[in-house]
Parts: sequence; C-alpha cells; structure tokens
Amino acid sequence: MILATPPTAPRSKRTRPDPDEHAFQRLKTSIHEELVESLDLSLVGTVDRQRLGTEVRSVADDLCRKRAGELDSSGQQRLMTEVLDEVFGLGPLEPLMADPDVSDILVNNAYEVYVERRGRLELTDVIFADDQHVLRVIQRIVARIGRRIDEVCPMVDARLPDGSRINAVVPPLSLRGPTLSIRRFGDKPLDLNDLMSNRSVLPEIVQFLSGAVDARLSFLISGGTGSGKTTMLNALSVCIPPGERIITIEDSAELKLQHLHVVSLETRIANTEGSGEINQRDLVRNSLRMRPDRILVGEVRGAEALDMLQAMNTGHEGSLTTIHANDTRDALSRLEMMVAMTGLELPVNVVREYIAAGIRLVVHLARLKGGIRRVMRVSEIVGIRDGDYHLEEIFGFEQHGVGEDGVAFGQFYATGYRPKCLERLEASGVEMPDDLFEAKKF
Repeated sequence: MILATPPTAPRSKRTRPDPDEHAFQRLKTSIHEELVESLDLSLVGTVDRQRLGTEVRSVADDLCRKRAGELDSSGQQRLMTEVLDEVFGLGPLEPLMADPDVSDILVNNAYEVYVERRGRLELTDVIFADDQHVLRVIQRIVARIGRRIDEVCPMVDARLPDGSRINAVVPPLSLRGPTLSIRRFGDKPLDLNDLMSNRSVLPEIVQFLSGAVDARLSFLISGGTGSGKTTMLNALSVCIPPGERIITIEDSAELKLQHLHVVSLETRIANTEGSGEINQRDLVRNSLRMRPDRILVGEVRGAEALDMLQAMNTGHEGSLTTIHANDTRDALSRLEMMVAMTGLELPVNVVREYIAAGIRLVVHLARLKGGIRRVMRVSEIVGIRDGDYHLEEIFGFEQHGVGEDGVAFGQFYATGYRPKCLERLEASGVEMPDDLFEAKKF
C-alpha cells in the first residue's frame, strides 16, 4: 500500500523578504546603530529637546549621505526619514501608527506584519531587518513606560501615552521570534451617532439604553474580543447626568468617557521584587471611599466581581461593566465563576439572587464576518425562576448570511416584550414611546 504524501504545513506568507527591501532595512539599522554610538547620551537629559532633535537630525543626515551612495534621491530621503523614525519613533511601524484607518498592528515576526483596517486583517509590505531589530523596537516602547522585557520578563502588557494598548512576547515564550500587538484607539472615540450610522445599533435600542443609563439601571455589556464592548461603554457614558461623579477602574486605561466629572484608576503590576501589586479588587474597594455616584469597571475578570456587585446593591446603582462572553447566559455564568474566585463558599442560588438584584440588563455584542459589529441581544434579568435566571429578550439581531463582499448581513428586531424596568424609568422621569417595544423587524 502506497501512503499518500502528507500535506506540508503552510509556509509563512513572507519567510523570504524582498532582497532589495531587506538590504535597505539592514542599511538603515546599521546607520541607526552608528548614530546611537556617535551621540553623547549623557547629555540627553540636560539638553533642550528641540536642540537635541536638531543635533540628531544633523548627524543622521551626514551618516545617510555617506552610506547611501547607491540610492537615488527618493531612496536617500526615505532612508533619512526612516532613520529618524528609528530614533524618535517606532521604526518601520511609524507610518502604520500615523494611519487613522489602522486599528490593530500585529507583528508576527520580522518579515510578517499585519494590520486591521475597517475590521479586516491585511498583510502589509512592512518588514524589519531581523529579529533583533524587532526586539529593539519593543524594548524602546516598553522603556518609555518604565517597563522591561527580556528573557527573565518575556511578556509585557501595557498602555502607551497615546492610549494605545500593547502586548509583546519575546523568546523563549515566542518560538518564531519577538511578537508585538498594538491595539490603537482613535483620537475621538465613536459616539452613539457613529454607532447608529454604522448600523452597529438601532436608534430604538439607543433610546432605550440611554433611558436606562439616565434612570441608573446597572447593566452588563458582554461580547468577545474586538466586539466593541469598550466602545459601547464609552458611547453610553454621555447619557450619565453631568452632575454625577464617575470612578473608572481598568487594567489598562482605555475608557475615554464623554463626561465632565471622571476619576480614572488603573491597576499596577508587581515590581521585580514581587511586591507593590494593586489589582482591580483593591481599586474597587478603594473607590467606595471616593464618594462615587457610579463605578465603571472597564472589564471584570476576577474576584472584583463580588465587590462590584456589592456596590451595585448598596447605593451605587447605574454602575456599568464589561465582560468577555459568547452570549448572555454565558456572561452570567462567568460572573458566577468570578464570584467563586473570592474563596467564599456561597451557595449558587445566593450568588444568582445577588447578581439578579444588582444587574438589570445584559447587552451582548458580537463581531461578525467581515469585521462588522452588532448589538446581538438586549435582555432584561427579571429575577430568578426555578433556581435559574429569568431572562427576557427585548431587542436582537438575526444574521441571515454573508454577502459576496464577505460581510455578514441580517436584521434587527424587537420581540414585543415590554420590560419590567419601565416602571423604574418612568419614576425617574424617563419616558419611552408606547410603540418602541412592539414586535417588528427593522
């Protein structure tokens, strides 16, 4: 019997970079190294930043002219620009950081850099000289924020000064060389009008959720990675009355609330000696002493879930948080698991009663094929029935298929269920049209 030859593993799309481009990158990094060696680094902290920039540009210009004899004028200009990017920016990634359409930059290895534009991944023509070049850029990034990355600490998750979130993993954890992921956020976060224009959410859903926020109903925003949870939380913050004080708690600060009175708190990892860690649970507990009207936890991940629920049940109604989950019930199950992480052996029925008392609405979002985001379900937790959550769906989205352009399509709908929480909205002076909840498709 002749065995069929097993299929070979798919090769990377760029295991062998273009020779000319590779040579250009190596020339650039060589000039960069020579430039760094020629600078008096002891003066960096004492010389005016503008004067330092002028001096560096002058030295870089001389080095480029001497070493770039074989390049034409446009190549020399590009070399000069990219050498300065190596000194003052993120090297080959600098043009991608300047592109407003790029939301994610993903460096898989020195010769494979992807970006996400408008919800779709694209392989770029950006390459590095080698793995050491990638590592130098990563080390430069983390050094600016007071962190380190090497074989002893081979993983970093942090926030850049512009609000972008970075995650870097280097060998020995990363088997194909240093990797870098940068999640970028626009200068102006998307608001509710933007979300409605993108058809991520219906005006009818926005009207209901805006009223729920105004009436201080606590709710949970669930969804997978990149589904738009933080964007939705940011957008809904405009509905919080201006006279209220908000405390935000995050691992890496991403929220840019459209509100006047906001205090932002961020966790801190342990230092090299293993001490000094401040986690989300510590911050939630401390926030209760800061006279908050509402507490917004960027993403609940662990034992802080219990403290968050206690806040919601003891005078801090209207608090909001996000959670990673595949659907509405999964979000509530994960919340139960997080409460169990506190170590308190609470009966399941007690935990469920506590969750149902603190959280009134669950808004589930998803990222569908083609990169579009949709509010998939808005549900009300009516209470506990037969030991389980009594959930009633108010609005939803049904996917019908995928178009020729590879983008999912479907329809929003209202189930016809009239929420019990409308009494709370009316008592708070928030009125909803009678026909808002009629069963229909949009």
